[in-house]
Amino acid sequence: MNQTTRKIDPDKLAAEVIRLKKEKNALLLAHYYQEEDIQDVADFVGDSLELARAAQKSTSKIIVFAGVSFMAEVAKILNPLSKVLLPDLRAGCSLSDSCPPALFERFKNRHPDHFVVTYINCSAEIKALSDIICTSSNAVRIVEQIPKDRKIIFAPDRNLGAYVAKKTDREMLFWPGSCIVHETFSLRKIVDLKVRHPDAEIIAHPECEEEILSKADFVGSTSQLIKHVTESTKREFIVATEEGVLHQMRKKTTEKIFIPAPPNTTCSCNECPFMKLITLEKIHASLQNETPEVDLSEELRKNALIPLQRMLEWS
Repeated sequence: MNQTTRKIDPDKLAAEVIRLKKEKNALLLAHYYQEEDIQDVADFVGDSLELARAAQKSTSKIIVFAGVSFMAEVAKILNPLSKVLLPDLRAGCSLSDSCPPALFERFKNRHPDHFVVTYINCSAEIKALSDIICTSSNAVRIVEQIPKDRKIIFAPDRNLGAYVAKKTDREMLFWPGSCIVHETFSLRKIVDLKVRHPDAEIIAHPECEEEILSKADFVGSTSQLIKHVTESTKREFIVATEEGVLHQMRKKTTEKIFIPAPPNTTCSCNECPFMKLITLEKIHASLQNETPEVDLSEELRKNALIPLQRMLEWS
């Protein structure tokens, strides 16, 4: 990890990042779960689907991804001509890690008659084994377009899969993966919060467990949650997803109150530890040195591109 920029004043550091982006013809993409200072200097902030589209359309020489590894891989798959940088290669994903390619391939081979729908939160190797990719914002729409007589495998998130199955009335085989952040919310503590804030809406990401979703007034992807709070007449919201998204909510609706849903422990478990590995200091170093670079073999990239392109077409 490069610590050479630690002594730089935060405002000067942000200005340096902006200068380097312009100098190097670089595009900085950031997920909603990133720290506020990163979101504020990013060229585009979005959810997985929005970021994929932004990466695909980019004509920049360099794409710096303030997110996690599978997102940077998606950028490289969709835009092979750009140099894709991930400021800290340790920024992985617990959900992606829960689905090892060799084990998933064996699982898929045991069900050769199934159509494989895979959540974008997975490795390039898993994408290459899939028929189509989905995100939390388009998963229901994707599954609704699959013929009713086709059997479906949904991977790797069992909670999102169960939510989609219920919404579409489809039977599915689930890979038993999950996200450490979205499985940590405490139903009891959320109910206690609701008692103290009876007028607050509970809003949740579909990666949460069913018991949380059953209590939610609205369920949606990060971008859908942001859109909902801006349009809702409610003033208070209990938000069950990674709390980085609250920054955009507060920017768009300054008069409303957002309460992060509490985890079932005293830790900061509603923060993604992998997302938080990316810092503005590391982005600055990454732009300076044009490393670490995300690289994929051309064979893997092309195989993973097919289901990603299908997702973008079906969306």
